This record gives sequence, C-alpha cells and structure tokens, in this order.
Amino acid sequence: MISAKRIDARIEELAREIKAAFEGTEKLVVVGLLRGSFVFIADLVRELDMPVEVDFLEVSSYGDSMESSREVRVLKDLRGEIAGRDVLVVEDIVDTGHTLSHVVKFLKNRGPRKLETIALLDKPSRREVEIKASWTGFEIPDEFVVGYGIDYAQRDRNLPYIGKVRFV
Repeated sequence: MISAKRIDARIEELAREIKAAFEGTEKLVVVGLLRGSFVFIADLVRELDMPVEVDFLEVSSYGDSMESSREVRVLKDLRGEIAGRDVLVVEDIVDTGHTLSHVVKFLKNRGPRKLETIALLDKPSRREVEIKASWTGFEIPDEFVVGYGIDYAQRDRNLPYIGKVRFV
C-alpha cells in the first residue's frame, strides 16, 4: 500500500514542518504511543535537527482484535514531566479517533506549554470522535493495515512498508 521509500520521503517532509513549528523550543518532548508508533518515532526523531527528549505512553483500545473497543486504557504512563514544555504526540494510525482524543485530553491536563500531534496514517472515513492530527503522513482508505510498527495480533510489525491485511 505504501512503500518504504515513500514513507522515508514523507518523514523528511514532516520533520522539516515540525522543526519550523517548534522553532525556538528549548527541547521538544516527543511522546510515542506504544506499541505501533515505535518505528515511526525512531525514524522521525532522527530527522529532527533539534534537541529532543523521547518518552512513551502505552494505551490500548484494540488488544488482539481488528475492532476498537472504544475504551482507551493507559497501560504505561510517561516517565518525565511535561508541564510547561513543548510536546509532540506520535501516533501510528488515527482510526475512530478515540485513542488520540483520550491521549490529548490526558496530556493537556498536565499543562504542557504547547501540544501537537502527528499520525503516520489517517482513516478519516472511520472517525467517530472529532479529532485531527496536526500532521499526517498518509490518508488511507478503510483497510486493516500492518507493517512499519503496526501489527495484527502482534505480527508483521517488522515489515518496512505498510501493507493491507488479506484474509484467506
């Protein structure tokens, strides 16, 4: 669906835009949503030519299912403080919007100076909650996808591209 080459090129573009948006920040706190964003966040922070601190938040709304439960649970909280700091939340895919909406509210309650979001993939046709990432890598149709950190039942995260799941 999306080649490794296209992903790399898009990340370079996104990094330039993010750097411009956070120009003058002392240090950008990049918060990856585990587990699906780990490949994206690694490639993104390597392209950000600015001081960054990386932290992770693990949330779950899928488990091993293909459908969101719409109940977002925080499984692992941040290690560092974000009050008064510039924060970029990195999400793998925005589907129904429940997870990103919950995370944004959760983190805004901690008083960051500025909080923006980025998603590698966006499925706007599935949105149930009014939310849009500040930056999006690719808009995709309503397909279940894997690769580049995104899994189905903990499989296929290691694919270097985004592929559509086919069931036989």
